[in-house]
Amino acid sequence: MKSFFAILLSLSSFAAGAQLTKAEKKIIDNVKKQMPQTLQTLERLVNINSGTLNVEGVRKTGDILRSEFNKIGFTTEWISMPDSLKRAGHLVASRKGKYGKKLFLIGHLDTVFEPDMPANPYRVLNDSTATGQGVNDMKGGDMVILAALRALNSAGLLKNTTITAYFTGDEEKSGSPVTVSRGDFIARAQQSDIALAFEGAGGLHSVADARRGSSGWQLNVYGKQAHSSGVFKVGYGAIYEASRIVNEFRQQLSTEKYLTFNPGIFVGGSELNYDSAAIKAQVSGKTNIISPAAFVQGDLRFLTEEQKKAAREKMRLIAATNNLAGTQAEITFEDGIPSMEPTTGNRNLVQILDKVSTEMRVGRVRAGDPGARGAGDISYVARFVDGLDGLGASGVGSHAPGETINLKEFPVLIQRAALFIYRLTRK
Repeated sequence: MKSFFAILLSLSSFAAGAQLTKAEKKIIDNVKKQMPQTLQTLERLVNINSGTLNVEGVRKTGDILRSEFNKIGFTTEWISMPDSLKRAGHLVASRKGKYGKKLFLIGHLDTVFEPDMPANPYRVLNDSTATGQGVNDMKGGDMVILAALRALNSAGLLKNTTITAYFTGDEEKSGSPVTVSRGDFIARAQQSDIALAFEGAGGLHSVADARRGSSGWQLNVYGKQAHSSGVFKVGYGAIYEASRIVNEFRQQLSTEKYLTFNPGIFVGGSELNYDSAAIKAQVSGKTNIISPAAFVQGDLRFLTEEQKKAAREKMRLIAATNNLAGTQAEITFEDGIPSMEPTTGNRNLVQILDKVSTEMRVGRVRAGDPGARGAGDISYVARFVDGLDGLGASGVGSHAPGETINLKEFPVLIQRAALFIYRLTRK
């Protein structure tokens, strides 16, 4: 791997002040010429509701992309999921050759906006901004992939390359178990050399060579039910103890870099009926009864597996020791999305992209703060291949009404992605 990157760095650097090659200028021209088509396709995608649980909408989104990939010579297939997962499945577009490194390009078809949420169709707000559901996260990123490959194909530069573009249908809320929902995804990535993910860009000058992982935790606390008049004698009850534990988590874990935990729901009382999958609870209690039960569910985000394991041990110890009188607690953990740990290979990819950007006269590119990003699909495969994320569209307000895309940066990001892919697939 090191020798490969050394070769790539030397090939992409040229001499000081080097210009783009004739082929690379042609790629940029193709992107510019095809921008009207790119924007039309983006509008079509955005105007389909494809919330993760909207199986029909996710498939319709995939159908549009599938048709476009077929037009540029990719072999496409739909990876279905078992009915029990209640997920639409994934779109895979691939081509095989013997030239250059094998690339694994990552997008996703779904958004956080389900059909029962307020509609937000694609609208151009001004010469630099458009809005719409998923316009940035991640339909804009999907279009960066498609438009970059379309420009390369028009220049005849995809011949004999090996590229897999994989668009998952449930990135925002992965189907469980992930061994099923991400099994094919992981297997195909392992057949590749480099993974590039097109989640939202941090502007023109920042990409992600690392992303934090995400896991879950559940805290059950039990107390002695009794009359409230004896709360400081017979036992403090579950709510007091749960509060102590959560606050102790905050005090002991909140200062470690890249580590965060968040209690997303906290319930306590006399009777609890909790649905952990839906994160909903029915609870009843009385002010004159010491609460016998409390429940807290939250997430834990981390940069490395070692950091995750150490945090879990601290949380277990806090829950199991120094319990308030008349109480006991137990905490359990559930793995979610692993982290994308920073590696030398990932940093080398940043250097290659930086050279592309500099020679385009767009400016320098640096790795952004891993703490500013959540988990993503690339994290499932980061331990198998070197990779980068944050190569998609730029904008603001992802996951919120009024999400936008930066229309001025959009074509530049497509051009840079196309040149980046081109250089990575050269020998």
